[in-house]
Parts: sequence; structure tokens; C-alpha cells
Amino acid sequence: MQDKFKSTAADTKPWGGRFSEATDAFVEAFTASVEFDQRLAPYDIAGSIAHATMLAKVDVLTEDERDIIIKGLKSIEEEIKLGQFNWSISLEDVHMNIEARLTDSIGITGKKLHTGRSRNDQVATDIRLFLREEIDQISAEINRLQEGLLVLAEREADTIMPGFTHLQTAQPVTFGHHLLAWFEMLSRDYERLQDCRKRVNIMPLGAAALAGTTYPIDREYTAKLLGFDGVCQNSLDAVSDRDFAIEFTASCSLIMTHLSRFSEELVLWASAQFDFVDLPDRFCTGSSIMPQKKNPDVPELVRGKMGRVVGHLMSLITLMKSQPLAYNKDNQEDKEPIFDTIDTVKNCLRAYADMVPAIEPKRDSMKEAAKRGFSTATDLADYLVKKGVAFRDSHEIVGKAVRFGLDSGKDLSEMSLQELQNFSSTIQQDVFDVLTLEGSVAARDHLGGTAPKQVRAAVIRSREKLKAR
Repeated sequence: MQDKFKSTAADTKPWGGRFSEATDAFVEAFTASVEFDQRLAPYDIAGSIAHATMLAKVDVLTEDERDIIIKGLKSIEEEIKLGQFNWSISLEDVHMNIEARLTDSIGITGKKLHTGRSRNDQVATDIRLFLREEIDQISAEINRLQEGLLVLAEREADTIMPGFTHLQTAQPVTFGHHLLAWFEMLSRDYERLQDCRKRVNIMPLGAAALAGTTYPIDREYTAKLLGFDGVCQNSLDAVSDRDFAIEFTASCSLIMTHLSRFSEELVLWASAQFDFVDLPDRFCTGSSIMPQKKNPDVPELVRGKMGRVVGHLMSLITLMKSQPLAYNKDNQEDKEPIFDTIDTVKNCLRAYADMVPAIEPKRDSMKEAAKRGFSTATDLADYLVKKGVAFRDSHEIVGKAVRFGLDSGKDLSEMSLQELQNFSSTIQQDVFDVLTLEGSVAARDHLGGTAPKQVRAAVIRSREKLKAR
């Protein structure tokens, strides 16, 4: 009878008892994830240490067994840090590689570590621990970029530039005000990440494969050891959904959307046609054939990488859309999109946080551009309304004045009082107080307005916001 249960090649796998033949070599490589999920090793070890500690608390392990396991895991962690760990595709993933090494190192006690858990709840826990830390790092880079924006916005609170709609000159604004728009977008990005973190920081461990475990585990204790805010309330949901990762990638997609828009403006502004800013040489490259070129490579590349992150979001949504409960092998495909999203977003934010404070605005070019396109036309319309003219009538009056300006080559501020009075006798000498660029921006002196006074006040409020985080 013993011959029926003789050892086979399948027995080298932790799950090999049920199998009668070894995994096909191609299938083994095809289904393995260790080449990329070894990145989760520190979190896998942290989760295992907490799990072993909990098992000893509920008397599933002895204290000696716990201590031996923890010592072995810390030794493995050091091997990995030093690049001395031998990763094996035949052991499929980060979890089984570490478990096998632990057993090799400490003997049969290592085989007890997996009591009361499954790779299903183990990997879900690892990803959440990993994402929690990465959210904190990305948030720190957002803070750093926002600090740089505030430095530049405060310095350029009086710098006048054209504001655009439809990429046509609309009204004059200050460069500082424009930069604070990016600060606000990034503030929402930061808040979305913090909100997402609340749902990431819930512990799946204890759900086991899908139904929980028969061992007297203490999930709340394990969650406390790992710094989780709580535990997943349903074992099926705990191991099977990756909505928290999708939400994270969606938040990152919005970060990249904002950086892409910012990039588009920097690319335009750095062009000879706009000539609004000079980007630091260390963030640009030259041409292999045209010696005069200075290419804004960092903004262009960031703009391009936005599509990469949005693609990962689509990948994760598609990955989840047809999976029945509970865990499925499909979920192995969640890691590479998550990893690349994190790397891409962190690198883009780092580049911008380094670059933005060193941007040099070309103030004269900006102001000259603001003089073109009749950017104070709305100010003239508002002036007439305040003098008692109905807005629609004032709109028509100013439209005719602009038409005259186009024909004569004069901006509104360059027309004489007599010329302006040809369109409305209501116009008096005080009109020139609002037709200047400085008068136009200063007049928007309210919360959220472009007046230099308001820009400086917004910088102060924004710095307080950063301090409160």
C-alpha cells in the first residue's frame, strides 16, 4: 500500500500532495509571479511576523516556536536586503519562496507558520501594506511639489500674464495666481489619496482561502500589530476584491492628468512662440542635429506617461469585471500595473518638485502678451455697467470698440478718451484706471481672485494647509 503514496516531483511544491506529476516547465514559468512580486517581500515578512505573534497569543504556536520563526524571518529579510536570497521560479511566488527558505533555515517549525492562513489572504494583506506605505511616499512628493509652487507663486504675485480660454487671450491674470490653480488641483489629489488610504488600511488576514479558519485566531490583535485601522468584515470579499487598488490607480490617474495639463502649459510657455518661461537646463535636452534647440523633455515625458497610468487603471478594472467570488488566478495580474503606476507617479512628481521652484518666468514677454488680444475688454464692459449701462448694451459697445482696435491696430488702453467716447458718452477719464493691466488684476480683489494682494493671502493660507497635514 505504501507504494501508492511514493514521492513524486510534485511533492516539491507545498501544495504537491494532491498531484501525481510535476508541473510542466513552461506552465511553471508562465504561472510564476516571483520575478515581480518579490518586491512585496518586506511586507510579506512583516505580515508573517505579526501572524506568528498572534498564533502564539492564542496558543496555536508556543512562544519558543514564535521566537524561532521570527528570528528566521528577520534573517531572511537581511538576506534579501543584501541581495543574497536565491529566488526560485519553481516556488512560484514571494510567499512560497520565503516559506521554503524559512523551513530550510529553522526546520519543521517553519512549516507551522502558515497555520490559519492562505496565500489568498496573505497576498491581499501584503498589497495593502505595500500600498499604504507608497501612498504616504506619493503624498510626501505632492507636498514637496506644492511647497515649490508656493515659493514661485509668492515670488511672482505681481507678474502679469494673459489668462486664456480656448487658448485665446481672455483676461489678464497674475502668474502667481495661475500657479496657485495647480496647487489647488494637487490639494484635491492629496485628499483623494488620503481618503483612499482609509479603505486600503483594512486587514484581510484571517480570511484564509475564502471562508475563514477553524483556528481561534485574533484578527483584531494582528491588525493592531500591523497598524491597520480595522479588519475586512467578510472573508469572501477580503480575498477577492481589488477595488482598493483600482481606487488608488484612479487617484493616480487624476494626479497624472493634472501633471499632463501642467506639462502642456510648460511646453507651450517654453516655446519661442510664447516665450513665457525658461526651464532649467538640467531638466532639458538638446537636439542631435539642431544646435540651437533646448527641448522640454521632462514635461513632454510626464505628459506622455499619463497614458501609461490610465492604461493601468483600465487594466485593473477589466481584470476585476468578470471574476466570480472568491479568489481567482486572474488577480496575479494586479501587481505589475500597481507597481508601475507607483513608480511612474513618484518619478513624475519628483521631477516636478525638483523643477518647479527653478522655473524662470520671462516677465516682460508675459506682460507684452497680455497687452495683445484686448484682455481688458471685460473690464471696460464692467466699467460701463457700474455707470448704469445694461450689461448686454455694454457688451455691444465694447465689441464695437474692439472692432475699431483691430482695424486701427490699437489696444483699448491705447485709444484716446475721444475715440472711446465715439462708442459711448458714458466713458470718462477714469476709464483708464481699469484699462491698464495692473488696474485689471488689482480690481479682482476678492477671495479666489487674481489680485496680487489675494495671491499673497492665498499663499499664506496654503502654507497653513500644508503645515496641518
